[in-house]
Amino acid sequence: MLGAAAMAGSNDWERDMYKRILLAYDGSDAGQKALLECKDLAQWSQSEVALVAVMPSAMSFVGLEGGVYDVELEEREKKKYQAVLEDGIRRLSEAGWTARGEVVTGEAVDEINKAAVKCGADLIVVGHKHLDSWAARWWRGSISGALIEHAPCSVLVVITR
Repeated sequence: MLGAAAMAGSNDWERDMYKRILLAYDGSDAGQKALLECKDLAQWSQSEVALVAVMPSAMSFVGLEGGVYDVELEEREKKKYQAVLEDGIRRLSEAGWTARGEVVTGEAVDEINKAAVKCGADLIVVGHKHLDSWAARWWRGSISGALIEHAPCSVLVVITR
């Protein structure tokens, strides 16, 4: 059995584990649940929090518009992602946390990893919604699964059903 002094030291060590947390935030139900978990974890560990919203590259919009690149569509998408990011920062701010963030463009796993390295993250937090059918899982793929394989730090996957 550990004495009180040993346990107190253990708690200090645990709180020092995550000083910088990166939240990959997309505004979805799973993302909002991850934001709540991130907020609680940041409060417990007194961590800095950064958010990143990953917008797909412009070429992914080409298929949506019949093969023609649309600058206006890309600008609307960027505004949408910026609004999602600002909503996440506002929610953290209302809880008393100062958070920073940015919208990046590219493949989600690559961009989240780059953002984690850039901000020196000790932990990446990401939401994940379980998909019911095997076809949906196959078609969509798993960003959280790929992130775990390639992340430069620990990853907390917050699951929503």
